Amino acid sequence: MLNTIREFFERHIAATPSGTRQHTIELATAALLAEVVRIDGHSGDAERAIALRAIDEKLGLSPDEAATLLDLASQEMRQATDYFQFTSLINRHFAQEQKVRMIELMWQVAYADGRLDDHELHLIRRIADLLHVPHDDFIATKLRSQRAVRD
Repeated sequence: MLNTIREFFERHIAATPSGTRQHTIELATAALLAEVVRIDGHSGDAERAIALRAIDEKLGLSPDEAATLLDLASQEMRQATDYFQFTSLINRHFAQEQKVRMIELMWQVAYADGRLDDHELHLIRRIADLLHVPHDDFIATKLRSQRAVRD
């Protein structure tokens, strides 16, 4: 698995000064979005499309690269025993506003199919807690995402 992830980054993403650390952060970001897609048991096209767009927005990847990363992140998440390994990376390397944006992207993925599943709500609440996102930001991002679905 790790070789597959490493090969992806070597092939598709330009080297950065921080190298592997940056790739790990990107994988952590994609893994959390992939978990929102998976958690309700209805991995629909709408949720996947929003997750791909969010990965593109956050990481600046091509559509093919984003799809490959989302697939790799899904595999990584299935093998993970907890979320801390992903959120601890994000906590160390993201500014507070980036963490809030991450939660908003998770809400957008959750609402992509027009409804919020209880499992999605629980996951996003848990991740927001692990990322130390204040409750008022948690609610504000949720409300913005709800309005975007209705509009």
